[in-house]
Amino acid sequence: MSDQSKVNRGRRNLVMVGACAGGAAAVGTAVPLVASMLPSERAEALGAPVEADIGQLAPGEKMTVEWRGQPVWILHRTKEMLEEIKETDGRVADPKSERKKSELTPEYARNEYRSIKPEYLVVVGICTHLGCSPQDKLKAGPEAFESQWTGGFYCPCHGSLFDLAGRVYKNKPAPDNLRVPPYMYLSDNKILIGDDKKGA
Repeated sequence: MSDQSKVNRGRRNLVMVGACAGGAAAVGTAVPLVASMLPSERAEALGAPVEADIGQLAPGEKMTVEWRGQPVWILHRTKEMLEEIKETDGRVADPKSERKKSELTPEYARNEYRSIKPEYLVVVGICTHLGCSPQDKLKAGPEAFESQWTGGFYCPCHGSLFDLAGRVYKNKPAPDNLRVPPYMYLSDNKILIGDDKKGA
């Protein structure tokens, strides 16, 4: 083999090694760049709709799911609970959810029960006063904070009361009812929270 052939082969090998290294460097640079343009897992989790399986939720029971870093309560109301909601109409500040309609209550939940299906309440479990999380006081009966308590939620921080439809009682610190998030039924047993493109 001539000296010229050895030089040409050496150059070719150097060019190939250089090209491979350059290609690897380009890929190594491109992958993080593309990845940086995609939303982070945390960002996706904060904005993504959340599915809730309510198939095992017995009447009278409540479950909590997290959506956008907030607790969302799903309460399976009994027939008695639905009757108790009617009893509080005169004691709540916004019985028909007419205040801040678009912000707090979607159109399909602007009814006495504040829900698509009367038996299921879906609300964000954060007090509209200062962002505390109210306690469950679901059973009717006299309480230290309300002698004619018909069931609902009590915020011990400042004394706000909400009925079993998440409606705030009159003359309490919280200015508005508990928020109803956008939601829809995927089936009889599954709710999608954070998306209501069907509206019901």
